[in-house]
Amino acid sequence: MITLIAAAGEKNELGKDNDLVWHLPDDFKRFKKLTTGHPIIMGRKTFESFPKPLPNRLHIIITRNKEYTPVIPESRAHDVLVVTSMDAALLKAIHDEQPFIIGGGEIYNLGLEVADKIELTRVHSTFDADTYFPKIDSARWEKISEEKHERDDKHDVAFTYETWVRK
Repeated sequence: MITLIAAAGEKNELGKDNDLVWHLPDDFKRFKKLTTGHPIIMGRKTFESFPKPLPNRLHIIITRNKEYTPVIPESRAHDVLVVTSMDAALLKAIHDEQPFIIGGGEIYNLGLEVADKIELTRVHSTFDADTYFPKIDSARWEKISEEKHERDDKHDVAFTYETWVRK
């Protein structure tokens, strides 16, 4: 099962200037819980937004640049692969029953065509953004669960965890 995992604002905003536009600690914990131990597929800009590779995950970076070499500690070299297409990324992740596609916007558009599931954190506000999550077509996708999280002392905005499956 291939899963897209993302957090997006009310107008599908993902981020600006290669960074998130909100801080949701509980969403980070959920992301870690769901993706740990599985391959994570992403674009180059998303990978470069991390201070270092995330622990216990194979990072598969999609880039058009065939000469791209990520800057990573030598001890983590086995945790990072570079490919030039979504098909190649999925082949690298074939050994795992649950690879995750984690962004950014262009990679989500490609991933929407191959994914079986979407784990979306819908952030209940609008934001100034330059990157967007694709519109979810309810004719092709069904929301099977949602869990609301109100604003609190750690979260400036309310949000809802939504799980969608392909019809």
